[in-house]
Amino acid sequence: MDNSDIEESRLRHVAIIMDGNNRWAKREGKQGIAGHKAGVERIRDVLAACRAQGVEALTLFAFSSENWRRPPIEVEALMGLFYSYLKKEARKLAEEGVALRVIGNRSRFSKSLLRAIEEAESTASDGDATLVIAADYGGCWDIANSARQLAEAAVRGDITPDQIDEQALSNHIQTAGLPPLDLLIRTGGELRISNFLLWQAAYAELYFSDLLWPDFGKDALDEAVADFHRRQRRFGKTSDQLKQEAARA
Repeated sequence: MDNSDIEESRLRHVAIIMDGNNRWAKREGKQGIAGHKAGVERIRDVLAACRAQGVEALTLFAFSSENWRRPPIEVEALMGLFYSYLKKEARKLAEEGVALRVIGNRSRFSKSLLRAIEEAESTASDGDATLVIAADYGGCWDIANSARQLAEAAVRGDITPDQIDEQALSNHIQTAGLPPLDLLIRTGGELRISNFLLWQAAYAELYFSDLLWPDFGKDALDEAVADFHRRQRRFGKTSDQLKQEAARA
């Protein structure tokens, strides 16, 4: 939630809740996993569109901490898709200058998936843009995990309680080191953020699209970006203050 280096006119970090895969599959008369496969294919187009817009970080909500409640056969299929994506895309991302980062609680993943994550992050470890995949991720977990790390540091004597502030927590949050979140998009027509990037979204602009995720492509992303640039981000200030600051610049 650190806003100290937010540049109000720039769009540096976009996050997307990729909703609607199952509904897309039903509409097309296919099994649910077909929707998830179509959704995975859509990632390439949206990542390319973000890079064309100058976005430095794209964070995708691939699997929430609540998604473990889904039918076991669907969970297994989703884990398989995740594994396959990591194996197939890591080298392509590296060649395109995109770093890969996986955030979330990894304790419930299989050993083979953990190895695939580590290998993919190692392969695509550097670039002028970052693709972040949130898997077994929840915003509440993220905040609690950061607080736990700070508490452990205090117990060890590395920090004192009065050193625990918003910046300290931000330094331990899963997206630490990335630009502050500017735009949070949700596809599929639902009007909620479903425990995604709760801390990071404090000053993000929210954009909701009725398009199902497999239908959300370059044109839809460009429209979301255009909508973002039509908004005035005040961060607690008044419109008059912003006008005065712009006049002095």
